[in-house]
Parts: sequence; C-alpha cells; structure tokens
Amino acid sequence: MRSTGQLENLQGNHACAMGAIAAGCRFFAGYPITPSSEVAEKMSLELPKVDGIFIQMEDEIASMGAILGASMGGAMAMTATSGPGFSLKQENLGYAAGAEIPCVVVNVMRGGPSTGMPTRPSQGDIMQSRWGTHGDHAVIVLAPSSVKEIYEETIRAFRLTETLRVPVVIIYDEVIGHLVETVELPVPESIESIERKWATCPKDDFKPYGETKDMVPAMARPGDGYRAHTTGLTTSQDGFPTQDPAKVESIIRRRLGKLEHHAATIESFEEIDCQDADIVLVAIGISARAAGRAQQQAREKGLKVGLFRPITLWPFPVGAFRSATKTAKYIVVPEMNTGQLILEIDRLVTGTTRAIGINRIDGEAIDPAAILHQIEELS
Repeated sequence: MRSTGQLENLQGNHACAMGAIAAGCRFFAGYPITPSSEVAEKMSLELPKVDGIFIQMEDEIASMGAILGASMGGAMAMTATSGPGFSLKQENLGYAAGAEIPCVVVNVMRGGPSTGMPTRPSQGDIMQSRWGTHGDHAVIVLAPSSVKEIYEETIRAFRLTETLRVPVVIIYDEVIGHLVETVELPVPESIESIERKWATCPKDDFKPYGETKDMVPAMARPGDGYRAHTTGLTTSQDGFPTQDPAKVESIIRRRLGKLEHHAATIESFEEIDCQDADIVLVAIGISARAAGRAQQQAREKGLKVGLFRPITLWPFPVGAFRSATKTAKYIVVPEMNTGQLILEIDRLVTGTTRAIGINRIDGEAIDPAAILHQIEELS
C-alpha cells in the first residue's frame, strides 16, 4: 500500500472504521456500547460519503442479523460491539459460520461478566472469540495492538472474510480502542480491491456449497439468476438441509479444513529476539505493548528474553510459536483475565518448558515493571 506521506492523529476505534471503509465496507449495523461506540459513530459520518448505509439497530442481536442479510445481498458488512453485545451476537455468528456468510465483527473488550465495567479494559473474551458460538465452527480472530495495526488488520479482515467465506472477528481491549497515535495512512487507491468468488458456472450446475480445489465455494451474486438456498441447518452441497451422515461430515470437514488449507494467508504474528531466548513473552493488545517494553529492558540487562505476539489469534499460529519458543525454558503470558491465552500455550508447550501467567482482573492494564519483575524472578 502506497503511503500518503501525511501524518494523522487517530484513535484506535476511528482507525477501525476508516480501515473498513477503505477495504470496501458499505454497510454497518450496530448499537452503541462502551467502549466500541466510536466505531459506529465514525461509520455513521463516513459511510454516507461513499454511498454506504449505516443503521442503528434496536439491539446487538438485530445488528448481527442485519449485516448477514446485507452480506447475502452482496454488500461488504461489519458490526462492532463490546462485552455483553458480543455475547448476544453469538447465535447469529454461528449462523454465519454454518452458512459461510462473509462478515466482520469487532469486539472492543471490557470487564465482565454481565455488564461488568463498561469503561475499563479487559482481555476476557479471548476464548469466547474462538468458542463462543455453538457447534464445531470455523472462525478467524485477529488481535491488533496499535492504531495503525487496527487499520491494517481491519482491511485484512475484509480480505479474509470475503475470499474465504469465514466470519472474521477483530478483538482489542479498551486501551487500544481509545488510544490515540500518530499514523501514516496509505493512499486509498493503492489498497488492492477485494472481490468475492462469484459463481460463473452454468446455472443448472451451480451448487452453493460445492466442493472446490480451494475449499471455498462460489457465491451467487444477487440478480445473476443463480438459485441459492440459505439456512442454519446442516446442508448438502445443493444448500438444502440433510441429515445424511456422509454428507454432513463432508461439508463440516470442508468448512473447517479451508482454514488449514489457507493457513499461510491467514496466519500473522510478530516475533522479537526469540532465536536464543530462555524466556519468551506471549501476549496480545495492550499487554503485548507492556511485554515489548519489558522485553527491551530485560535485553538491556543481559537477559535472553524474546516476545511472540500472535496477530492472528485464532487459528493460533502453532508452527511459528513452536519455532519461536524452541530454546525457551519459560513462557510468560501476561493477560488481563484469570488465564485464557495461557490455556492454548499450555497445550502447545513440550518437554521441560513451563508456561507461567501474569494476570490482572481489576480493570487496570499490566505494566512493564510487573512483567520485568517476573522475568528477573525466573532468570
């Protein structure tokens, strides 16, 4: 993407809205909820300028349903929410996964459960973002940790959802959402256009969930004359419900398998000084920024410490993680919850390597000093 050369002070939530519009999003449905409301506010101002549609719905359930309808109508669509609103979206998120409807859902994490602490940050939705809806389902979750990265990952979220027909969730905590940073945005014309895989076969041969080499079936463009049946029930390749065991297993395995098939496109991560590290820090969001500072301070003290930051949180970049931690005696996981990301790390560590959590659940971010203290305790 070619840069404008102009610097701009931009809030994280506003960067999300601007990235969505730059990607081609032309439909947003949502309901105000702290700390994500600025995404909707910015979309309400900017979408009309590009002939897009903004709708404030009556609640989060309706918001999710609206973007699925818009997406099936051919529009690139997004919604944004926080905490309890993300919970309300889960049923329709499952519908999107089953019917393979492209959509982007933004969750700016706050304290919970229930209404929790609306104005305070948390990272308590890590596991919900992967497993929140029902059944075995495919989903991609991206976790940016800067204002510029929110912009870039929002664009990438649309590219992934539109080309792979997988719901994409973007999660970041309240601190990142309300953070204001100086960023340099690309020229809009330099952003590669995003196009769905539309059906071009003879109309009588069209199967809305047919087998393809890339595991992504083509969609029927509204008005092109293709017949498509959309349902939340498990279907055969023709889109109509079935309970035939062989057909059910085949279509579910294809939905799940396309993530592995396109892993190289989906996975993204940052790795710093991990090649000789005795201790590797693993974190997302504001905790990753604190970990990055602690990692620098540790290296200045002569301690062999690295940082691994999954930008694609789900599917977790397993191969990259194992490569980054091959020399590690300890993996330290700072996160603003009682221990969610560490569950995945525990699953992946081998041998004598130990995973140790640093947890904070009081509505305050983990500071670099706490992480550095843990590093020094282990060194």
